[in-house]
Amino acid sequence: MSAVGTFVRRNFEPLVLSIQVLVDLCVVLLACWLGYLLGGRFGGLIGGGDFLGSQRELYVELSALIAAVCLVTFHACGLYSPVKSLLNMEEFKGVLKSTIIAFLVLLLLLVYLRSAKEDARGLVYDWLRPIHDLIDLRINVTTVSRVTLLFTFGLVLVLMTAARFASFKVIQRLHQAGIGNRNVLIYGAGGTGRHLQRKFALVPTLGLNIVGYCDDDRARIGQMVDRLRVLGGFDDLARVVGEYKVSEVFVAIPEAQEERVMAVLAELERLGVTCHIVPRLYHLMSFNLRMVNVDSIPLFTRAVRRPSLFTRAAKRALDLCVASAVLLLVLPVLLLVAMLIKRESPGPVFFVQERVGRDGRAFRMYKFRTMHVHLSGDAPTPRTSDDPRITRIGKWLRRFSLDELPQFLNVLEGTMSVVGPRPEMRFIVAQYGPLERERLRVKPGVTGLWQISYARQLAIHENLDYDLYYIEHQSLLLDLVIIALTGFAVVKGTGAY
Repeated sequence: MSAVGTFVRRNFEPLVLSIQVLVDLCVVLLACWLGYLLGGRFGGLIGGGDFLGSQRELYVELSALIAAVCLVTFHACGLYSPVKSLLNMEEFKGVLKSTIIAFLVLLLLLVYLRSAKEDARGLVYDWLRPIHDLIDLRINVTTVSRVTLLFTFGLVLVLMTAARFASFKVIQRLHQAGIGNRNVLIYGAGGTGRHLQRKFALVPTLGLNIVGYCDDDRARIGQMVDRLRVLGGFDDLARVVGEYKVSEVFVAIPEAQEERVMAVLAELERLGVTCHIVPRLYHLMSFNLRMVNVDSIPLFTRAVRRPSLFTRAAKRALDLCVASAVLLLVLPVLLLVAMLIKRESPGPVFFVQERVGRDGRAFRMYKFRTMHVHLSGDAPTPRTSDDPRITRIGKWLRRFSLDELPQFLNVLEGTMSVVGPRPEMRFIVAQYGPLERERLRVKPGVTGLWQISYARQLAIHENLDYDLYYIEHQSLLLDLVIIALTGFAVVKGTGAY
């Protein structure tokens, strides 16, 4: 490997973060320029005259201030953290939150840090004067176009979201090409270790190159487990770590005794590798927990979130607005699809099936029929596009998720929400355990985290992590992010079979 390649491999994350800061700076400056042009045209129409020419010098200085404020708030909101969240949800939420905060901070700066000569009413307090002298602003708040600021920060939000989406895809491609990946080992080839390996395989943006397993059961050494080999046991850790240049180890033996887990951790610390532990009752960690101490004993208490009346009302208002807008906008498409379904095969236009919703209440869910009537029913969902049960128009509807459009009628009647866990059939819900029944705490949704994840081709109930994350972190902001990413997925045609 060349010196440059070695440098990139060893410093991949710092390099990516540095490039990300530069990209964000360029995106913010581009938004300022476009906002200046759009706001200037609008201001010229209202006030007349050469608005752009008279405001050019002002907005050059203002752009520098906006860029500085945005980068600081991006950092404060965690957008430059090397740790990524599930499907980058927290990063997308951070873009919206940091843009709003940056806008408010800028307004405060324009009011309180303007020139002292223009401070006829004493708005610049004495303790702010040193900051004012350091920044040396020459901006007169009375001459700044509010329209331009609104255009600018609206563009910052849109362009930053698109840029982050693109950067995640670029990083994913780099990791898929083997650039910047870290060699990791899973200690424990049991069910938890295999589940962990499958999750890592679904999320290439993590940049993890799993070299294999180590396991306490020496009878497994040399065997293949889910396409990976068991490379050794506890006594072989030093050899495996050195031979495969392992930098991180995931300890996935939650069923083991505490003494055994501590012994593995002590050996890994001696070898100087980073270790991560899957705790006992690790599914409990999917919930929001509050830790208290009784003397020296830590206790975890589940903090059950009960949405406030305002939150519930806001979510219902969002559901009604989105569902009404979608149905009105695609009404011609709905009529065309209905005609094509009736023309291709005999039977009803809609496929109506009983599903289980919030608190275990059953409801009738609507979809466009995509299968032949005599072949549909409660059989397992098709897994391939050439399933003989699917009609020709059905294949196209499923690819672009257009068969789900009638579910917005369910949203209007209140049995479903736009965003939430997918509703399951009654016989599947009957097999739920306590953890799976958490899905019934909220209304089922037309879309959700599972639909925009890498695991969407697998069964819904086999990917509980996505639903638990949504239920524990649900908010209006998260709903907006999921709706936006669903739009990208539909345009790309990454729907179900």
